Amino acid sequence: MSATQASFKFLSFTGKFRILHLSWFAFFLTFVVWFSHAPLMASIRDTFDLTEQQVKILFILNVALTIPSRIIIGMLVDNFGPRKVYSSLLFFSSFICMFFAFAKSFETLAIARFMLGFVGAGFVIGIRMISEWFPAKQVGLAEGIYGGWGNFGSAAAAMLLPTLALFYGGDDGWRYAVATTGVLIFIYAFVYFFSVTDTPEGSTYFKPNKTGGLEVTSKGDFYFYLVMNIPLYAALAVLTWKLTTLGLLSDIIASMIYVSLVCIYAFQTYKIHHVNAHIFKEDVPEIHRYKFKQVAILDLAYMVTFGSELAVVSMLPLFFLDTFDISQIAAGMLASGFAFMNLVARPTGGWFSDKLGRKKTLIITLCGLAVGYFIMSQINSAWAIPVAVIVTMCCSFFVQSGEGAVFAVVPLVQRRLTGQIAGMAGAYGNVGAVCFLTVLSFVTPEIFFLVIAGAAIFTLIAVMFLDEPQGSMAEVLPDGTVQMIDVE
Repeated sequence: MSATQASFKFLSFTGKFRILHLSWFAFFLTFVVWFSHAPLMASIRDTFDLTEQQVKILFILNVALTIPSRIIIGMLVDNFGPRKVYSSLLFFSSFICMFFAFAKSFETLAIARFMLGFVGAGFVIGIRMISEWFPAKQVGLAEGIYGGWGNFGSAAAAMLLPTLALFYGGDDGWRYAVATTGVLIFIYAFVYFFSVTDTPEGSTYFKPNKTGGLEVTSKGDFYFYLVMNIPLYAALAVLTWKLTTLGLLSDIIASMIYVSLVCIYAFQTYKIHHVNAHIFKEDVPEIHRYKFKQVAILDLAYMVTFGSELAVVSMLPLFFLDTFDISQIAAGMLASGFAFMNLVARPTGGWFSDKLGRKKTLIITLCGLAVGYFIMSQINSAWAIPVAVIVTMCCSFFVQSGEGAVFAVVPLVQRRLTGQIAGMAGAYGNVGAVCFLTVLSFVTPEIFFLVIAGAAIFTLIAVMFLDEPQGSMAEVLPDGTVQMIDVE
């Protein structure tokens, strides 16, 4: 098949391409709901008379719950399949969206925003779905289209919701705009359930041999896995500390949360050991092994790419509004340029990964990301607005291409564990968002952008140790036979 034919096929609505389009639209809607607050924050701020710190804490709360939820959803999708899990996620998130839309106090608003982080786990589900329907040589581009068009939901929210709020009119216009997004995902939950299947007809849906934790294949990787889980809990601890410093949590409640996080980590460690106990008794056959360092490096890469996107998308409308003294609608439109690039950038990152190599593409995109954020740190009121927007969009191109490059590799690590690996990488994206937004709460936007650039350089060093996926991976069929799957 020629490149032209392949591109044309991606525009079709049959077979695997039909599944792709139905899935990216589900992801698109989750992002519209997840970031419905960002372009309307000026109205929300006025309605509740929020302080600057309260606004920033809403940004952080929005991405916090997605950390554990992506891990949990990754396990669920590997065991129950994308169709059931995606439909359920959309259905339940619609009610949480309504809860946020009609909140009457800052405390209720904060709880609802925290709970809405759950909808951000939708991304993980589609990663597994797309990997089931597309071969390895197309999976990078397919995952890029899924992620790019899905992530565009935040740009769509920024462009459309302020106008929709204006259409509804009055002080509560923002509430009805947010509620409209909840109605949409409620309807689409049923559309998705009755329109897709987990695999092509006759294909096997590979499931983990055990549940409760990611399977690893060596003792060293077991301990490496435990270490890599620590930042997931540390990010939640940082959030708890931040809430305590703002007086939103008492010292007693905070202490209870810290103890709970330690207990949950201990319980997860127990479950991980249960899943992997066999590696302490006998070596795993070479044919079934994979290197956990691949997962760890992808986690870090997604932390700095998607993590920075989440943070920047959250704060950019307000940044443009305050920097250039423009209207809320204009600020939303300008800021949407960052997420708008998802339409081409993420598929491009996946396509380059398929064509140029997984490692090389990650190196190029991380270099561009670091330079882009450095230049963004120089934006101020003296800049011409068009120049600021162009710089923002150029930076976002490398950010989102890097995301596409990361998830071009994820399905090639270990097929039956794709949901869990995607969940862990996705969770690290939210760890990055929590960390970067916490930094923002203490520093100026200029320093915030520089911190992200520095994190990108550190991650670039880690990517140098990534192994290019080669050959085939072995998967065990339900009847015990082994099937080899091409990863090149």
